[in-house]
Amino acid sequence: MTVTPDLKAKHRAMWALGDYPSVATDVIADLGETLVAATGITARDTVLDIAAGSGNASLPAARTGATVVASDLTPELLEAGRVEAADQGLELTWEVADAEDLPYADGRFDAVISCVGIMFAPFHEKAASELLRVTRPDGRIGLIAWTPEGFIGQMFAAMKPYAPPPPAGATPPPRWGDPEHVASLLGDGVYDVRAERRELVVDAFATPEGYREFFKERYGPTIAVYRAIADDPAKVAALDEALADLGRRHHGPDATMQWEYLLVTARRSG
Repeated sequence: MTVTPDLKAKHRAMWALGDYPSVATDVIADLGETLVAATGITARDTVLDIAAGSGNASLPAARTGATVVASDLTPELLEAGRVEAADQGLELTWEVADAEDLPYADGRFDAVISCVGIMFAPFHEKAASELLRVTRPDGRIGLIAWTPEGFIGQMFAAMKPYAPPPPAGATPPPRWGDPEHVASLLGDGVYDVRAERRELVVDAFATPEGYREFFKERYGPTIAVYRAIADDPAKVAALDEALADLGRRHHGPDATMQWEYLLVTARRSG
């Protein structure tokens, strides 16, 4: 496992591509509210949102009156969240931080959450270790991740043959949506663990191909893959068809899609 400044810079730049805040607000907005409720966050809590992006979970956490720190590797996403928080009259702290090397003291937070965020840190064991480290004994942990079998997990599988190779030792993001994998990551650092598969109903796309065009324009990982094959029209066409086929298999007659995710809650062992 080799973590270099160049790797982090590439990761940061990828998430700055497109318009991820619109994905968070137009497609998956409900996930943040779901996570905050499941984790039982209240005004008494000091909360860390790891890989918070533009605040999909941080903003609803702040609405409870909790003291919230939204951390992310990508400053552009934090700035978008800061603007939205100001528009909503919410006060929270926005800080650039690497999920694999958090700049916070041991046990600082009453609750630590991540909504389809920490799953994209390439070295899962390091990220999980940091998550546990900054959660106080008996503090609460709440995580949402896309499952490997669900729509987004399958979208990443469809893109994999066309993407640059991942760094050595990296684990695919959707593994955070596998209950056994998460259990192995958290180990005896937690108790009262609950893992539940749920589905997000998405009605943002009128056609099976509509999501593909949206993601090609706005979602950093998809944009990065297309850029990697931009000089090969045959590969571009093949990926277009693979993603369209995925859409056709998941797009219902009522123009909705069901995107499976794993919701995990736990308490930090003392």
